[in-house]
Amino acid sequence: MRAIHVRGEHMAIPEQVELLRQGADVWNQWRAQHRDVVIDLSETDLSETDLSETDLRGADLYRAKLHMANLGKADLTGADLSEAELIGADLSASNLSEADFNHAILYGAMLYRAILYRTDLSVTILMRANLSEADLSETDLTGAVAGDTHFANIDLRGTKGLETIRHEGPSHISTSTLEKSEGDIPEAFLRGAGLSDTFIQYVHALVSHPIQYYTCFLSYSSKDQDFAERLHTNLQNQGIRCWYAPHELKPGDYYRHKIDESIRVYDKLILILSSHSVESEWVEKEVDIALKKEESMDMTRHVLFPIRLDNAALQSRRAWVRSLRFHRHIGDFMGWKDHDTYQAAFERLLSDLKAESVKKSE
Repeated sequence: MRAIHVRGEHMAIPEQVELLRQGADVWNQWRAQHRDVVIDLSETDLSETDLSETDLRGADLYRAKLHMANLGKADLTGADLSEAELIGADLSASNLSEADFNHAILYGAMLYRAILYRTDLSVTILMRANLSEADLSETDLTGAVAGDTHFANIDLRGTKGLETIRHEGPSHISTSTLEKSEGDIPEAFLRGAGLSDTFIQYVHALVSHPIQYYTCFLSYSSKDQDFAERLHTNLQNQGIRCWYAPHELKPGDYYRHKIDESIRVYDKLILILSSHSVESEWVEKEVDIALKKEESMDMTRHVLFPIRLDNAALQSRRAWVRSLRFHRHIGDFMGWKDHDTYQAAFERLLSDLKAESVKKSE
């Protein structure tokens, strides 16, 4: 716990400041001979000072000005840096274990490979700071401010307060960070950092941490666009994430490849059957992928959920449609333009999706 500082009654020790300005060799030699001396550098202006490789363990740097200071490989274990200003400071490879940075300004600070184990970074300004490859185990980031902040190649699973970070703009999160963290990163943090909902879903699916009651892919003919849009909106409003081509595909995406990729990642495929879709080779291909996914799970869970907008599925002679007709319940949305009829059919579909998700979780 840091000391309580009273304005006007707490000043740095001039002799220590002078020794520190003489460089790491002089300072470290003096410290080795005076282990019991309290290091008080509070409210000192050390901007642009070379403090690299200095032994500052337990030092009081409360409200110190360290703008553009070089703290590379410095040992700041247990130091009090609360309310310090470290704009543009270089703390690369520093040991900051259990240091207190509460309310510190780390705007543009270089914290590359810094050891921040159990460090208090709550309510700090981390705008444009580089935390790449830093050790953030049990680090407290509660209420910190981020934006254009680099979180590359870090395991964030043990980091505290990620969901409370205030994002002033998008940040940089590497795929290695997602992998090291095994996707166990709060959605609020990922969304605030600028990741799209679609990518967040990929993250959870790829690391086997599905959320809500999992995700759906809508398979349909473009001629049934109006219905697909309505169903997509209603499912989203119920918390069921849907992959929906017009909303999710970006210009330049290879359409067929992206659809195949999404079906494999998402848990369920809702098949919208109509006179248009039963004639579509793409829809047939999507159904085939879903059925193969069910087979890979030994048929213990349903992936494919067919619904119909007309009687085409009951009359078609196509083999894959006939197979569905004989082996699957096909939800009836024929009266989807009538509000009450649509709502009743939607509630039935919603119930089936939830039941399947409960089965999966069990």
